[in-house]
Amino acid sequence: MADIKQIRVQIPEDLEPRYVNVAYITHTPSEFLLDFVTMLPGLTNPKVNTRLLFSPLGMKLVQRALNENIKRYETAFGEIKVPQGSTLADELFRSAGSPSPDESDQ
Repeated sequence: MADIKQIRVQIPEDLEPRYVNVAYITHTPSEFLLDFVTMLPGLTNPKVNTRLLFSPLGMKLVQRALNENIKRYETAFGEIKVPQGSTLADELFRSAGSPSPDESDQ
């Protein structure tokens, strides 16, 4: 098996982190396309602010890395709860103080 060389990645000092809370994932036979959006309350026409392209193998390796990191996170901090019953968008963008769908039925 070939020796694995460690790559030293440099992070530019002026690199600005970007918060994203919406992702669109599509694919063709030769690539995966991930578009990321920051959706804020009241914003009616958000724009994609980051686009990533992966080969199918690259995407599979990213998926593996994400799964491993989520497992480590949950081991350290507890299970990440995914909202049930309504859509994730409903949970994320419900106005503060608005009843959840379950509460409004009572």
